[in-house]
This record gives sequence, structure tokens and C-alpha cells, in this order.
Amino acid sequence: MSEPRRLVLWRHGRTAWNLEHRFQGQTDVALDEVGVRQARAAAGLLMALRPQLIVSSDLSRARDTAQALADRTSLTVQTDPRLRETNGGRWEGRRREELLLEDPDTYRAWLAGEPVRPGGDGEGRGDVGARVMAAIDDVMERTKPGRTAVVVTHGGAARSVLSPLLNRPFEQIRFFAVMRNAAWSVFLENESPDHPWQVLEYNARSLPEPPAADD
Repeated sequence: MSEPRRLVLWRHGRTAWNLEHRFQGQTDVALDEVGVRQARAAAGLLMALRPQLIVSSDLSRARDTAQALADRTSLTVQTDPRLRETNGGRWEGRRREELLLEDPDTYRAWLAGEPVRPGGDGEGRGDVGARVMAAIDDVMERTKPGRTAVVVTHGGAARSVLSPLLNRPFEQIRFFAVMRNAAWSVFLENESPDHPWQVLEYNARSLPEPPAADD
């Protein structure tokens, strides 16, 4: 095997809806002032990895987070809609408190990592994981041996892709905490087909703001 490649999964910075504990899903919500600061601080550290590629969800909160790193490198942000957050169906825009009142069983099952569709009409975790993994596969095919690719995505999407990425059942993935705003995880390519990626770092972060909403 040639020199292994590295994959960095990076969650977008904070938005007003994160702060309000609203289910964002694929609604295009911009970074707030804290989110902008988080992205810039994280970019100051991630630039040391000398990434070859920066590929982002096309939603603005992820794209603007990615741009903070691009501004510190000579790279251009590439976008891929397959890296979007989970489609939350009728839950999108709803506060956590509202969902606990209106749809408590399904929402609690969702929070526990069970394979339910958000709102009953949203996107299942398996579907999310499959499309995000397909995007990552395409990114890594373009990444040279020994180099690093940074993929900027969302909390739910990053958690869902852990199952195909690490070749582990979803029942085990629920024990991974949702990545915090502007946090990143680093994976190293592995020779074993049963364990294609090693976790080098998980949920790392540059600023100490408390965690916000998952999706």
C-alpha cells in the first residue's frame, strides 16, 4: 500500500438555529457571529494539515465554514450536495421542545440513534450515510497518497457516515457523540478491508463554547 491518505470530517460552525435547538435539516441557515469565529479559529489549526482538497456541502453554513480554511490556503472550496444534512421532513424549523411535545416517541428514538425517519417523512440514517459515503469515496479517489482531504458537512450527516466509513453497524455508531459545531475528526486510511479507516482524532475543537443542537 502506498502512503496512507487522511480524511478530515469537519462540522460547520454555529447557527442561530443551533442555538435555538431547531432542527435544521436541509434548510439553508447561515452561520451566526459565533459560528464565523469558530470556523476561523478551527481553520487556523486545520491549515497545518496542508490539505490537498476542501469539499463541502453546498448549504451556506458548511460552505462558509469551508471558505474560512480556503482563505488560509491556495485552495478553492468544491461543493457536493450529497454532503448535505439529513432531510428532516416536517421537523425542519421546529424547536426541540415542540418536537418533544408533538412527536415525543419518534423524536426520542431519533435522539437515541434508532433507525427512524425524522418527522416520519424525512431521510433515514442509512440513506444519509450511503450518500455521504459515496461523496467521500469520490473525494478520496482524487486525493493523492500521503495527502489530506477536508470534507465539510453537518452533525447528523457526519454521524450517519461513520457506519459505512468504519464498517460498523449503526447500532454501534450511536455510541459516538454528535460532533460539536466547528469540531473535526481525523481518519487515516488502513490496509485492512474490514477496517478501511482508523480514527486518529474525534470531535476535536478549537474553542470552548458549549455544544448546540445536533442537526
